Amino acid sequence: MRKEIVLSGFGGQGLVLGGIILAEAAVLYQGKQATHTQSYGPEARGGASKSEVIISDEEVNYPEIDCPDIFLAMTQDALNKYGEAVKKESIVIIDTEYVTDLSVLKDIKRIYQFPITEISKRETGKALSANIVALGIIVGLTGVVEKDNLEKAVLKRVPPATKEMNLKALNAGFELAQKTN
Repeated sequence: MRKEIVLSGFGGQGLVLGGIILAEAAVLYQGKQATHTQSYGPEARGGASKSEVIISDEEVNYPEIDCPDIFLAMTQDALNKYGEAVKKESIVIIDTEYVTDLSVLKDIKRIYQFPITEISKRETGKALSANIVALGIIVGLTGVVEKDNLEKAVLKRVPPATKEMNLKALNAGFELAQKTN
């Protein structure tokens, strides 16, 4: 098993942290191999950014992603910039609060649209946990790591005062994806 995952949005949405959490869930708690790389424009906050994670049963010899198996777009700019790489078989997850034009996703059959940021605000009172909602959705739709392992990785990485809030966000995303699947 080798899964290539791209989390894209704008700098400041926590997608680099999201990628780190996903990779740690795979490596530390599930016994998989994983790599994580990140990329963002010179503006860092506000500009398009992406976090790439490869999870595999075998050693990852080449850490670059050409065509992701799972692609998350949290903003229109990120979809426009990185969406061209998505392949027909990819699972695409869209945040409907910031993405409205899906024309770059020609011939993609598995597109899931969720109000990710809105769910975060509703469940936790903050948009800040949208990255964790998105991780719950990814795992709920794909099973790329086990939910319990993702939960452990989230709890390891988030500040102690935000653990309960982030668990609410994770569970909200996971449950929504389970209803969709």
